[in-house]
Amino acid sequence: MEVESVKPKWNSLLVPSVQELAKNITEIPDRYVRPDQHNKVVVSESDDLPEIPVIDMQRLFAEELASSKEELAKLHHACKQWGFFQLVNHGVGPWLVEKMKKETQEFFNLAMSEKNKFWQRDGDVEGFGQAFVVSDDQKLDWADLFFITTLPIHLRKPHLFPHLPLHFRETLELYSVEMKNLAMAIMEQMEKALEMESMEIRELFEEGMQSMRMNYYPPCPLPHKVIGLTPHSDAVGLTMLLQLNEVEGLQIRKDGMWVPVRPLPNAFILNIGDILEIITNGTYRSVEHRATVNSEKERLSIATFYNPRYDAEIGPSPSLVTEHTPPKFKRIGVDEYFKGLFSRELQGKSYLDAMRIQQCNENEEKTE
Repeated sequence: MEVESVKPKWNSLLVPSVQELAKNITEIPDRYVRPDQHNKVVVSESDDLPEIPVIDMQRLFAEELASSKEELAKLHHACKQWGFFQLVNHGVGPWLVEKMKKETQEFFNLAMSEKNKFWQRDGDVEGFGQAFVVSDDQKLDWADLFFITTLPIHLRKPHLFPHLPLHFRETLELYSVEMKNLAMAIMEQMEKALEMESMEIRELFEEGMQSMRMNYYPPCPLPHKVIGLTPHSDAVGLTMLLQLNEVEGLQIRKDGMWVPVRPLPNAFILNIGDILEIITNGTYRSVEHRATVNSEKERLSIATFYNPRYDAEIGPSPSLVTEHTPPKFKRIGVDEYFKGLFSRELQGKSYLDAMRIQQCNENEEKTE
């Protein structure tokens, strides 16, 4: 089979640059005004809010059995009850992380004449722009993104990755390998915590798809009128987020509130995606999250998504399906799954809900 015939074909309508718009703004265009995102749910910024769990990767892989078992139990609890956690002592070199931060910032600071070379093309979602834009009257996020497939190598777009600035391309190569290794290591620990059959995760994900979404949230004079990123759960397997600067904005939905996430220094923020919720038959839950914007400062982040291989099929793990825990989700090919995803507007957990087996819906608890 030729490589070209298995390349995923996803698309999003072309939109203008919010970064450029924000430079000379006098009033917020109506297409970005989002009062619906601020009136329905109470946001609390109090100091006594619960913090997402913190997992220490060194303890997770410690030779001392008691330490590793304790950290594995913490990981299991975080994935079940929160769907999010911060990962510290992860082993990714600080020099590489700092290079990635610096060069991503420089990439977004390129002149528009240079950025246009990397803008999304009609019928494609990769490049600068926005994702999940399916109609010309759809409300837009107050953000620009740069979305790119990084692994496997044969799925890289020939007009994008090879033409990135050389230093950025070299850094991205190294970073993508580190992120793959990190994703595999963490997911195999999840497999262990769930007591799944050994190698199930490796068989699905070892040759999996990796992509990155680099986010730029410009400052907005009226931040309460816009949203940086529409509330959603990630439709992927596992997400690993690196915050590039000190400006907060990520919020997760927990117990009826939007809880702000305060990134720890030198940490990654990891979250369960819809695909892992499907594979774990609902034991681990993907959680809605969103990004708000700042009135004075820009915010940047890099989300690395890791998914099963494109020719695989996803569904509840056979080792987690029993008479007492019947399958809650349909089985579907990864290719069909992503085609359906990118044909829709981003909206909460609606896509995952479409994957549910109907008789489970009545008993399924709502994720807050």
